[in-house]
Amino acid sequence: MINRIRFVTMCDLDGKVALITGASSGIGAATAVLFARLGANLALTGRNEVNLQRTCDECVRVCPAGAEQPLLIIADMYSEADVARLIDTTIKKFGRLDILVNNAGIAVFDVTIETTSLEQYDRVTNINVRSVYQLTMLCVPHLIATRGNIVNVSSLSGTRSCAGMLPYNMSKSALDQMTRCTALELADKGVRVNSVNPAVIDTEIFTRGGMSDDDYAKCLERAKRVGYIH
Repeated sequence: MINRIRFVTMCDLDGKVALITGASSGIGAATAVLFARLGANLALTGRNEVNLQRTCDECVRVCPAGAEQPLLIIADMYSEADVARLIDTTIKKFGRLDILVNNAGIAVFDVTIETTSLEQYDRVTNINVRSVYQLTMLCVPHLIATRGNIVNVSSLSGTRSCAGMLPYNMSKSALDQMTRCTALELADKGVRVNSVNPAVIDTEIFTRGGMSDDDYAKCLERAKRVGYIH
């Protein structure tokens, strides 16, 4: 999935320390590779050790000569202890934090208010919102010290309604509101907070969310019709 997402190089991150969640695949992996190419020191986290190592290998391949090896942290964002360990391990390794990329997230599909369960709601909300809340809260003192940046990876689903993705859509709306609130709260401390709200991107979140290949193909067609992708 790393090569399916392309970014425009816009800045130099030489020496900056970036913590990226959900870096084992999709947007998180592509972000890690971009940051490595721009010279950042990386703390990368994910649940899948094999995929996370693959991201690391790609980062090493593209990074400037002499760059520091990425720090890999196997963690489950559902676990409070794991989330706390992310920032503790990063600071112990690098001594600072300049960029937090809250990218980790999950989705469930074909879920309506008639078919959903509290278990589905809790699982999506705990990972997509609660873990971001906790990690951001723990990272803020370090980001204030460096006048750093927070990037929350949200979704177009946070701003546009669609049927069958109720818990996911709600979680991304909450993330957007968190972004706006924390941006206001941290502006006078020199910390910028932004979200990105991509439309449909070909990543593993769809199959991990229980969508078959046929259903995913249909999803892409529907997304094209309503303007989610072009």
